[in-house]
Amino acid sequence: MRYLDFLATVHRLLRPSTYLEIGIRNGVSLSLSQCRSIGVDPNYQVTAELDGDFALFRTSSDEYFSRPDPLAATRGIPFDLSFIDGLHLFEFALRDFINAERHSSARSVIIFDDVMPRSIDEAARVRHTKGWTGDVYAMVEVLARFRPELTVLPVGTKPTGLLLVLGLDPDNTTLADNYQALVAEYRRPDPQPVPVTLLDRLSILSPQRVLAADFWDILAGTDRSSSADAVRPALAERLGRTLGPAFGARGGHHESDLQAVPPTAR
Repeated sequence: MRYLDFLATVHRLLRPSTYLEIGIRNGVSLSLSQCRSIGVDPNYQVTAELDGDFALFRTSSDEYFSRPDPLAATRGIPFDLSFIDGLHLFEFALRDFINAERHSSARSVIIFDDVMPRSIDEAARVRHTKGWTGDVYAMVEVLARFRPELTVLPVGTKPTGLLLVLGLDPDNTTLADNYQALVAEYRRPDPQPVPVTLLDRLSILSPQRVLAADFWDILAGTDRSSSADAVRPALAERLGRTLGPAFGARGGHHESDLQAVPPTAR
C-alpha cells in the first residue's frame, strides 16, 4: 500500500478536527485532509487542488513554532493529526516531533514519513541518490529508548515507510530536555548504521493490519482534555489484542530489536 492511500484512511478513521503537515511540497498529501489544516513549508509549490479549510505558511517549522501562539490558526485547538515530512535530517525531525507533541493532545497521532530507507545510500545525510530518506530512521530508536511509554508503530508503506506515534503527552519534556545530547549521539557521519529491521521490513507492521486494528475508535472518541495516563490503558489493551502483546506493552520495537547494519555495508 502506498503511503498516500494509508494516510487517506487514517484521516477517515481518526476523524481529526485539526491537521498539521510539515513539508507540504506540492500539496498532494495535504489535499487528503477535510478539516482545518495547517501546512508549513518554506518552499512549497502547490499543484494539487485544495478544497477546504487550509492555512499555508511559507516558513520553516522552527519559525512557525517559535511564534507566540502556534495554535492561533486553529483557534486554540490542538492538532489531532500531524504529518512530519520536512527536511530529512534527524535533528530537524526530532525538533518537529517535540513541537508537534507540545501542541497535540492525548487523542492525537503524529506520523513521520521516510523512516525505512531501502538502502544505506538512501539514508545518507548528504544526499546522493534520487530517492532520499535521510537519517529520519533514527527516530524509531530514540522514541523506543527515551519515550517507552509512547505507542510507536512502524508501518511498511511504499515507498519508504511511516512511523505512527500514539499516546502523546504535550507536557512531557524528556526529548526537549535532552535535545543536545540526542543530536550529539544520533547525528552520525555517513554511511549510516541503519537497523536491519528497517531495511528488510520483516518485523514491520503491514499497513492493512494497522488500519484494520480496532484502536482507532479509542483515539477518535477521546476528549482532548483527557490526560495521557487516562488514555493509555485502553489504548494498550486494544493494541495488545489486535497487534500483539509487544505493541500493547510498549507500542513498538524494543531497543534490542534494532540491530544496525555495519556502516561499511552497502
